[in-house]
Formats: sequence, structure tokens, C-alpha cells
Amino acid sequence: MSTMPGVSALYLACIAIWGSTWLAITFQLGAVPPAVSVLYRFALAALLLFAYCGMRGLALRFAARQHAALAVQGALMYSIGYVFVYYAETLVVSGLVSVGFSLSPFLNMLAVRVFLGTPMSARVALGGALGALGVGLVFWPQVRSLGGDRAALAGIGFTAAAVAAHTVATVVATRNTRIGVPIWQALAWGMLYGTVCSLGIVLLAGQPLAFDKTASYVASLLYLAVLGSVVAFACYLRLLETIGPARAGYIGVMVPIVALMLSAAFEGFRWQASTWLGVALSLAGNVLMRPASGRKHVAA
Repeated sequence: MSTMPGVSALYLACIAIWGSTWLAITFQLGAVPPAVSVLYRFALAALLLFAYCGMRGLALRFAARQHAALAVQGALMYSIGYVFVYYAETLVVSGLVSVGFSLSPFLNMLAVRVFLGTPMSARVALGGALGALGVGLVFWPQVRSLGGDRAALAGIGFTAAAVAAHTVATVVATRNTRIGVPIWQALAWGMLYGTVCSLGIVLLAGQPLAFDKTASYVASLLYLAVLGSVVAFACYLRLLETIGPARAGYIGVMVPIVALMLSAAFEGFRWQASTWLGVALSLAGNVLMRPASGRKHVAA
């Protein structure tokens, strides 16, 4: 990486931002319903992305069937999935939710294999199995200490539902890429459709469009919308162009570690023997699932 100016900075930016967004979400919880906070976050992010596309002169018109696919992607990835994440973080610490998401690479590859026919090697399958075992070990103390309090189990359930929504959205996003929808426009339209979906959830649930004017809520909202949803993606897309998806994918290996460290510092999370072993297995699984960096890659 030292031979590529700026690559290290881009790596650090993605890891630091995405690793800390899990904790930032906790400042969104409380007076404002989760679906409303998700609505605000992606409405602001979509506005910024449409402005960016406009400044670059990127085409924003697509066929009706492309819009339908973008609507499904946006509803799952930038609304339903994140509503589950926000509810999960009301019940378990943010770092655990991030570790649950470390299963996403394997589940994404499995779903794309099943629905789109993309090949999946034995190495990927082994990596996924290690990752699943690792996630289970990290969550095991929460399950073991349930007793009469089922909040932790509900938090794990919300995390699983969020990962499932993200997995289905990834299949749709992969299809959108294959039918020629560019990434930046897909982000803009997807987040706009996600905003509309969140508004529908809020209205159906009869929740008020409340807003918390405290500094912590406003600052975390701006952080999640601007840095977490726009800047980090810009850095990541630049990495994809520069070094390809194989090496850029290692960002996902480090993000849960950063999230757990922040949980230990700010949420009282305690690392146990099962945590260390689970994280090690999860990391090993993610490394196995990444293509060898020496192989020829195609930038997204």
C-alpha cells in the first residue's frame, strides 16, 4: 500500500468511520423512534448524493423496471435493515451488532450463488462456517445470561433480521449493477426510496415525526448521514478503483474490531475468552472469503 499515495488514508477513513457508526447510532436512540431517525439519516444522505450527481452531470433517468429494482434495494438496505439495526442497539451493545454483520460477506455470496448463479468455492464455504462459529461465540455470553430477561435474545433476533434484509438487498443491488445502473446513481435513488419506505413505516405505526434538538442527537445524525452514508462510501469506491475489491474488502475485517473496542470504552462491554476466540475465528473466516490479492480483479 505504501506505493499508492492516499490508499492508507482511505483505508483508515473507511475503518474509522464505519467502525464508529455503530456507536454513533446509540446517540439516535431515545426520544425519536428508530424509523424516524433512519428516515432523517437517509433523507439527508440522499439529498447530498443527488446534489453530487447533479454537479458531476451524472444521468439520473432510468427505466421503470430499473426504478422498481432500486426501490426494492433501497427499502431493504436503507430502511428496513437499518430500522432493525436501531432496534437491536436498544437491546444489545453496538459492537455485538457489528460482529453479527461480519456474517454478511458469506451470506451475500451464498445468496448471489443461489439466486444469480455466481460460483462459490469451497474456500468461501469454509470461511463462512468459521465466521458463523465466531459470531456465535461472541454472542454466546449474551445468550447464556438470558435468564428471565429476553431482551438480549430479542436484540440478537433484530440483528439477524437486519442481516437477512441486507443480504436480500445485496442480491438486488448485484442485479442492478448487472443491468447497468451506475453506483452513485444507485446510492442516490436507493437512499431516496429508503427514505420513502421509512416514512411509510412511520405512518403505518402511527409514530410522530419527532426531532431531538440536543447536541448529541444532531451531531450523531450529521455524522451518520454525511460521513457514514456519503463520505465513507466515496472513500470506499475510490479504493475499489485503485486497488480492487479483493484488498478493499479487508476493511470489513477491521470494522467489527473497532466497534467492539468502542463498545468496551463507552458501553461497558467486557471482552471474555469467548469474545477473543470468536473474533479470531470471524476474522479468519473473512480473510478466507477474500480473493487472493494477486488475482486479476474487476473494479466495481
